[in-house]
Amino acid sequence: MKRLENKIAVVTGASTGIGQGSAKVLAKEGAHVLALDISDELEKTVQSIIDGGGKAATAYKVDISDDQQVQDFVEEVKKTYGRVDVIFNNAGVDNAAGRIHEYPVEVFDKIMAVDMRGTFLVTKFLLPLMMDNGGSIINTASFSGQAADLYRSGYNAAKGGVINFTKSIAIEYGRENIRANAIAPGTIETPLVDNLAGTSEDEAGKTFRGNQKWVTPLGRLGTPDEVGKLVSFLASDDSSFITGESIRIDGGVMAYTWPGEMLGDDRWKHSTK
Repeated sequence: MKRLENKIAVVTGASTGIGQGSAKVLAKEGAHVLALDISDELEKTVQSIIDGGGKAATAYKVDISDDQQVQDFVEEVKKTYGRVDVIFNNAGVDNAAGRIHEYPVEVFDKIMAVDMRGTFLVTKFLLPLMMDNGGSIINTASFSGQAADLYRSGYNAAKGGVINFTKSIAIEYGRENIRANAIAPGTIETPLVDNLAGTSEDEAGKTFRGNQKWVTPLGRLGTPDEVGKLVSFLASDDSSFITGESIRIDGGVMAYTWPGEMLGDDRWKHSTK
């Protein structure tokens, strides 16, 4: 029996990147994936799950920052399935928009609306469907919620908020056998990186990836599938005594105090993968 057999798993931001990769892994482990996104590409994720032998998947076009849309989705889930076993709050946006005094308010508000408010809304309205039987909630934070990046104060604030919000869920709902953990990915090869830094074919994108690999002890970027395996572990009973944690998956970047010789010794730069 697969470790998520017959589980109902909600995945937000499921059309690309970490959300898509994780949805596929959860489905392979036996879950029925309810895939949420605002993108028209969502149907492709669902079809790829089915084509890949996943148990089942259903697409729902939902803007998670809109409380009415979230409530309408939850009502449909309640009528159709009656429960939810796994919530993976993954949807997020990012923007490097300048120093704090230059940072546009509308950019800050957009990031907070999706990354923080969206995580809150989906959790708030789905929790009643989890409280009878227990379950697992996994929230996508970031190593950018554990330390800061230049020019990305909105994202840093939102992801830091997600980490502490996860702890709130853990202490408030542990008695209902609901666990909550955050994952803190480093630089993962996703469309979000393409949007921030350029694609792997662009000069700016090549430079960004080269620098990231240079200061990553494992010498490469992560993949959505690798993150999906961590999500699947946290969704399953294999992690039954883990709650309130933030687990980094960053190739070792945050193990540094300072990369030191890696910045000045070209042998490190030329040993990336």
